Amino acid sequence: MRLIISCLWSFGIALLLVVQRPAFAESDEDVEESRWKESQVQLPAWPQPENLLAVYVSAATQNEFFVDGSTLSVTADGVVRYVLVVRSPGGATNISFEGMRCETRERRIYASGRPDGSWSKSRGEEWKRIRDTGANRYHVALFADYFCPEGVIVRNVEEAQNALRLGRHPESRR
Repeated sequence: MRLIISCLWSFGIALLLVVQRPAFAESDEDVEESRWKESQVQLPAWPQPENLLAVYVSAATQNEFFVDGSTLSVTADGVVRYVLVVRSPGGATNISFEGMRCETRERRIYASGRPDGSWSKSRGEEWKRIRDTGANRYHVALFADYFCPEGVIVRNVEEAQNALRLGRHPESRR
């Protein structure tokens, strides 16, 4: 009887090892993410007032948001890159060079503008999840209404510029 129980126990353990996925195995998402490689990024020219395209974010904010249409790019690595200009009602202006990945709903800042018209490269290289929080939810607006309607990246720069000129992408359902 002991021999039968021992054999059944060993068989059960062996079956569990075969059926159970190892804890260290990568998920499909991890494997896909590890294959992605970002293109080389160069800092763009400083934004010019005549190239600024307004971005409607929300009635809840008094800030004004603009994308420099001349800096827009849609690259083979699946990233939309752009210069963002944010102006407060008091006249303060923040300028940043950013990227957005529609596939993963992430964004990152490559550089921030200095008052002298030069760029300060970002120290962090991490991509951050785009979350719908607060009045200044401009990343959500850029994602859903302009660059990634229904989570799908725009096909080219012209499509992104047209969405900005129209005030939203024609395929945006928000």
